[in-house]
Amino acid sequence: MKRILSRLYLALVGLLLALPLVVVAGVSVNEKQSLTFPPEGFSLAWYTQIFADSGWRSALVNSVVLAASAAALAVAIAFPLAWFLWRRIAPWANIFQVLGLAPFILPPVITALGMLTFWATLGFYGQPWTAAISHAIFFVTLPLVTLSLGFSSIDRPLVEAASTMGADERTVLRTVVLPLILPYVISGYAFAFVLSLNEYIVAYMTVGFTMETLPIKIFNALRYGYTPTMASVSIFFVAIAAIVFGLIAHFGDLPRLLGAMDSTDK
Repeated sequence: MKRILSRLYLALVGLLLALPLVVVAGVSVNEKQSLTFPPEGFSLAWYTQIFADSGWRSALVNSVVLAASAAALAVAIAFPLAWFLWRRIAPWANIFQVLGLAPFILPPVITALGMLTFWATLGFYGQPWTAAISHAIFFVTLPLVTLSLGFSSIDRPLVEAASTMGADERTVLRTVVLPLILPYVISGYAFAFVLSLNEYIVAYMTVGFTMETLPIKIFNALRYGYTPTMASVSIFFVAIAAIVFGLIAHFGDLPRLLGAMDSTDK
């Protein structure tokens, strides 16, 4: 009886979580330009408008370029930091990990306001590359966590054996460490990419008046009324996230990447 109740409870929670998505998906295929559910007719025209309309297409390109560059920069920042924390075991080194986690712990508004003030003071406010750097700093926690998990999964005797055989630290990194943590590098990049693609506050506070990403485009379009295109963009975002995380789950160890312990860690 207890098992049945727990399953019913989980099913109810899942249903409540899925209902908003079902409504948005229904609106996105509405044949009429109205906010109605169930949809009145069926049409995929609102999805094609994402690519056919120059405004939405430009926002999509901006979002993808921003997310790709920000994720790459976040990994570039997190990798040497995670490597240092793994190789140099010292109590004082934990301060670097705290600094890496700080941007993601702070409220996004605080981080966005800090970025706005910083870039405006330097005179670079509104430059597209400032948004990439800001997103990289904001989401550096994600690749830092996944890379730290990857480094912790490496058997140190492997590194010691390579060093004993005459390999210097650079060779050990290239031939031993990188092949072992490559899935964690890809996962950290994917996490940062998906979240950067959907982020609004930091992007708006840094380049919101000079460059439109898809989230900014949605909020700006709301000033002129609602169209099902906004719903189709939302479902498009959900589909990208589902595909990315599905690939990570298929080719990697998603529970471990999310911090779960396996039997060897207990």
